[in-house]
Amino acid sequence: MGCLQSLTCKSRIKRENITVYDVCATIDQCPTSIEENSPIVLRYKTPYFKASARVVMPPLPRNETWVVGWIQACNQMEFFNIYSDLGMSSWELPDLREGRVKAISDSDGVSYPWYGNTTETVTLIGPTNKISRFSVSMNDNFYPSVTWAVPVSESNLPLLTRIKRDQSFTTWLVAMNATTKEKIILQTIKWRMRVDIEVDPSQMLGKRARLVGRTQQEQPRILSRMEPIPPNALVKPNANDAQVLMWRPKRGQSVVVIPPK
Repeated sequence: MGCLQSLTCKSRIKRENITVYDVCATIDQCPTSIEENSPIVLRYKTPYFKASARVVMPPLPRNETWVVGWIQACNQMEFFNIYSDLGMSSWELPDLREGRVKAISDSDGVSYPWYGNTTETVTLIGPTNKISRFSVSMNDNFYPSVTWAVPVSESNLPLLTRIKRDQSFTTWLVAMNATTKEKIILQTIKWRMRVDIEVDPSQMLGKRARLVGRTQQEQPRILSRMEPIPPNALVKPNANDAQVLMWRPKRGQSVVVIPPK
C-alpha cells in the first residue's frame, strides 16, 4: 500500500535531526462514483488520495518557528468533456500546457504554500526544551460537475458523450522555517488520478453514464529520493484559480467559457 517505516532525514535544525516514520500514501481502492441527480449536470466523485506521516522534531532554539506539513503541486492535467461530434469543453492550465512552468501550486488558495492548515500542518514555536512528536495528514479527490448540454449553448439538450480526465501530482512533506523560509524536504510522493466515463445522452436521466477503463487507481509512489519543489509551486496562483474552461468546437474558433480567477 506504499508505506515506509523508520525513515530518518539527516537534515539538521541546529545540528539536530528530524525523524520521519510511518509514511503512508494510498488511494482508496473503490471506483469513481457517478451521480445523475440533476437535469443540468453530471457529477462524479473519485476515490480519495490520502497521505500521512509521523514526525519527531528536535528542541527548537529561542525565537525560531517551524512549520511541518504537506505541499502539493499539479504536474500535468488533461480534463476534457466531449459533446457528440460538436466539440469538447476542456479545463486547462495554460502555463502548464504551454510548458512555461513544470508545476502549479495545489494549495487551498489561503495557506500558501501549504495544502491546508488543519491536519495538514503543525506549527512549532521555540524555544522548546524537548523533542516534539506529532502526525500530519491530508486527503484529496475530485468532485466536479459537468453540464449535459454544450456549455456555450442556451439549449438544455443533453449532448455529453464522454468525460476523460488524467492528472498527476507531486506531494512533499516539508519542514520550513517561518522566518528564513529555509525548507527541508522530508519526503516526496507521486500520484495520478484517471477518469473515463462514457455517456449515452439519448437515455433517461439516471441511466446515461457508465465508468469505463480502470475501476481502481494505481497506488501512489513514495520516492526514495527527495525531489526539489519548483519555485512557482510555492506561490499564487493555485491550480483552481489558474485553470480556464475552454470550448473547442470541431469547426470554428475556440471560446473561453470561464477565465482564470
